[in-house]
Amino acid sequence: MTTGKFGLILAASAALGLSATAPAFAQDSIYVPLLTYRTGPFAGSGIPIADGMRDYLTMLNERDGGIGGVKLVIEECETGYDTKKGVECYEAVKSKNPVVINPYSTGITLQLIPKAHVDKIPILSMAYGLSAAAVGGTFPWIFNPPVT
Repeated sequence: MTTGKFGLILAASAALGLSATAPAFAQDSIYVPLLTYRTGPFAGSGIPIADGMRDYLTMLNERDGGIGGVKLVIEECETGYDTKKGVECYEAVKSKNPVVINPYSTGITLQLIPKAHVDKIPILSMAYGLSAAAVGGTFPWIFNPPVT
């Protein structure tokens, strides 16, 4: 889960950096939606990924008081590793000002790439999705570590 942890921190840092030009205001929480797949054909890998991310984010809240003293609000949305459900999850959470979206799926990521630019929501696409997203000038809202 080291890559996931690094990726989330990287994307959160990038997202917070992108908001540096916005007017300063006190934030009472950081919203982190988890697009999970505890069901469906890949539940065998989706369950430990979902559990690990939830445990890690919960630990940050309990051990560190969140990030910079701001608590994380964690909400899961089950995709079943289905692209249509994943896009529905994105649409359901985007108005809640997520710091980052991590689709955990190439199919979902490919559908969210054009939406990310319009909605100004960073998409974390760790080693999957669109390889051309490595060109940050063209895809400024898509982050695909560990290669970029």
